[in-house]
Amino acid sequence: MRIEHQIRAFEQIFKSYDGLLPLHRFLHLYFKQNKKMGSSDRRWSSRYIYSFFRLGKALIKEQQVLRLAVADFLCNFSPSLVVETHLPSLADQIELPLEAKLTLIQTAFPEFQLADVFSFHQNLSAAVEKEDFFKSFFIQPDLFLRITKGHLKALLADLKAHEVPVKEISETTLMLPNGTKLENIFPNQKFYQVQDLSSQKTGLFFEPKTYDRWWDCCAASGGKSLLLHDLEPTVQLVVSDVRETSLNNLDDRFHEAGIKKYQKKVLDLLQNNDQDLHDYEFDGIILDAPCSGSGTWGRTPEMLYYFDEHKISMYSRLQKGIAGNVVKYLKVGKPLIYITCSVFKQENEEAVRFLEENFPLKLEKMEVIKGYKDAADTMFVARLIKTEPA
Repeated sequence: MRIEHQIRAFEQIFKSYDGLLPLHRFLHLYFKQNKKMGSSDRRWSSRYIYSFFRLGKALIKEQQVLRLAVADFLCNFSPSLVVETHLPSLADQIELPLEAKLTLIQTAFPEFQLADVFSFHQNLSAAVEKEDFFKSFFIQPDLFLRITKGHLKALLADLKAHEVPVKEISETTLMLPNGTKLENIFPNQKFYQVQDLSSQKTGLFFEPKTYDRWWDCCAASGGKSLLLHDLEPTVQLVVSDVRETSLNNLDDRFHEAGIKKYQKKVLDLLQNNDQDLHDYEFDGIILDAPCSGSGTWGRTPEMLYYFDEHKISMYSRLQKGIAGNVVKYLKVGKPLIYITCSVFKQENEEAVRFLEENFPLKLEKMEVIKGYKDAADTMFVARLIKTEPA
């Protein structure tokens, strides 16, 4: 039977996956190694495994195939054999809104608890509205583009010509369906950047001035630096990361964006970097800190299943160590922009409190950017001002 084939394919993938690789990368390699799987097999296997992980640890005592059926029912609006076979009484209601489907599941399974979807809820930042956040995991986040000023109409015309559904969020932001093949639409990336809506909103905290010198100290592939440059093109940029490969990707993105003047350094910010930075003083530092990424798990729902809670304290120590080592290079009266893509209080408000208590920093403002309300990532950003020499 076809349903048995689909379930067997799902089970084989689940048994082969250990959570160490991002799920999308694992599936790419798995399908490459199992070329006998046709396009339909790959499509259904991907749908089922992603749906399964979006359920987190809810109904964890139920049989795996029943949990899969519940997850697929909640996450999708088109029929599937696993729902028709294992939840036959609900199969004809799969097109209902999520709220209605959750009510049906809670009636059918009284032990179902929405909080079990995100089993680390005791660590959430206070500003996160728990129920809305938990529900967001059943919805795949959208794809967002940040548009260079003056190029919105041309890009919209290209998207219309390719019949791509698009929503204009602002004159610099477009929302597209996740999975849109941008390389088939735009010949180059010069006039846009793929950047989550919440990540774009962190730029409201930067407030750069003309000819400032800024340091993006955990730059990775340069998303925040590109945002800063768009806000103030005269900013003198220093970018660093512990991974040289990330900075090589940054070079490519900067080249496509037309940014030519910047300094690049490979630095381990847990070490003393005075030899490289002894004569530097910055008008602003962006610390997009290494973190749990819990605010992005709507895109990587496998983390709901595989994340170890003890890692929160590990990331918290890492963030505090990095922040302590960069503050001394900041001018008095200038901002440290502390950013995470986490929803955990230990990485957010508690980290800010630690910085205020242990370094010459005063909080000006902070915010949990609630991407779960906009089919986007959820992030945290704080602007702290240096009050005296470190």
